[in-house]
Amino acid sequence: QPVAAELLAHLERLALVDFRDAEGVVRLQRVIQFADRLHEVNTDGVEPMDSVLEDRCLYLREDDVTEGNCAKELLGNAREKVEEYFVAPPGNIPLPKLEEGETFLQGS
Repeated sequence: QPVAAELLAHLERLALVDFRDAEGVVRLQRVIQFADRLHEVNTDGVEPMDSVLEDRCLYLREDDVTEGNCAKELLGNAREKVEEYFVAPPGNIPLPKLEEGETFLQGS
């Protein structure tokens, strides 16, 4: 079944992978084949879960900060970053350039 152009463009933007060449099409086909295996699982009578840990009691500990203010230092280790976030994993197409003050969320 064909994939709508809008969906393909959205997937490319999310994955940072160009699906318009032969390698990209093969990669997309493999992903779809992998996801299609989920249809083989019988889920009749199974209620959706909010979390895989929903049947356990989670105990939270106190969050004691021992050091901080090192974001600039940490981001210095990034192979690629956007605004103040690591970009991972890198795709095979570059991120579009942003205008001053614009964020990726504005285009969503």
